[in-house]
Amino acid sequence: MSQTSWWASKVRQFRAHVRARVAAGEHAGLATWLSEPQLALFDTMHVADRRHGLDVAATLRADGVTDTDLLVAGLLHDAGKDQAGIWPRVVYSLGQAYGTWIWRAAGMVPRFKADLQRLREHAQTSAGLAAAAGCSPRTVELIRHQDDPRDAEFGELLRLADEAN
Repeated sequence: MSQTSWWASKVRQFRAHVRARVAAGEHAGLATWLSEPQLALFDTMHVADRRHGLDVAATLRADGVTDTDLLVAGLLHDAGKDQAGIWPRVVYSLGQAYGTWIWRAAGMVPRFKADLQRLREHAQTSAGLAAAAGCSPRTVELIRHQDDPRDAEFGELLRLADEAN
């Protein structure tokens, strides 16, 4: 990815985070295919992560995916980010692109250290939360390996849908 397209992607993500909303009808529709514990987990997520999860699931569906395990993974894959704010997320992205020295420097700002740690570990944490919510082992593993897919077909579909949103 070029420097220009990386920045354009991050600006788009920033705007989406700030504008994030989940309509009541969208939430109600989830009750038809999520279990109560899975819906409760979804409800604990930051509104931007709920919006992102809905968008990832919609992208997967638009690509013809009907596999429930993958769709649930798309919806809940960022549950472990908890309530990390926008600025720690910006710093996290900058650290991924320009080096972890950015994380160390930002870690001196109160609360950033904990949020950055949460963001670094979110895939593992999200997988544990999904398991506790009764998600299938396959869904849990798709979430756990979202950044480095082990499932050649569905893991890569999740990664691409995540990047697209």
